[in-house]
Amino acid sequence: MAADRTSAGDPARTLHLLWRDPAAVPRRGPKQGLTVDAVVDAATALADAEGLDALTMRKVAQALGVVAMTLYTYVPGKAELLDLMLDAAYTRMPRTSLADLPWRDRLGAVAHDNRSLFETHPWAARVSTTRPLLGPGQMAKYEHELTALDGLGLTDVEMDSSLTYLLAFVQAWARSAADARAAEADSAMTDDQWWAANAPLLERVLDPATYPLATRVGTAAGEAHGTAYDPDQAYRFGLERVLDGLAVLVER
Repeated sequence: MAADRTSAGDPARTLHLLWRDPAAVPRRGPKQGLTVDAVVDAATALADAEGLDALTMRKVAQALGVVAMTLYTYVPGKAELLDLMLDAAYTRMPRTSLADLPWRDRLGAVAHDNRSLFETHPWAARVSTTRPLLGPGQMAKYEHELTALDGLGLTDVEMDSSLTYLLAFVQAWARSAADARAAEADSAMTDDQWWAANAPLLERVLDPATYPLATRVGTAAGEAHGTAYDPDQAYRFGLERVLDGLAVLVER
């Protein structure tokens, strides 16, 4: 990808494809039965297994049993393909019923649904969506998630900003969790093994008299979590603080 962000390709072609405008979908292609959805599904499976860095039109074509040029009959390029992949993921992601829940529980459910999205498709956390897709999956997701904030007395702008704030936390957490998994995989060591291997050196160079707060607090956190960074604990703590911050706005 030239850039891991949405709407990086031809906007007109992308919107036609996102909404499956008949004018943008070929009536037949070099391989009978191949569809835009089939291309998106193959690309998504590849990204799920190997990450966005491995996503190329050639590899997607190989998975579909066609030559790479065939794909351009259906999708203009990789940038547009990424938009289609993300919108399809939005369409299929879980949507917890928010009816009759207190507002904090509603927003917590929205956060959990997005966490599930990123756990199913880790590559999606890497994609910047500051320029939104405006596809059917994106719009259905936005409509559903806004209901968590409806009726709280917020202005429309505050509703949008509050949702953006919540989703930004979940995406940032997902990136950190993915980084933690990658560090473990790349080093072929668990956190416990890494700390055990480096403990003798750290004990020699980290003087408690020089770094009293860092030593005390770091030791307490490590003992409490069993590691320097616990993704689950970070998610629980962070989500509660995000909701506490929104409570100030809602209660005002």
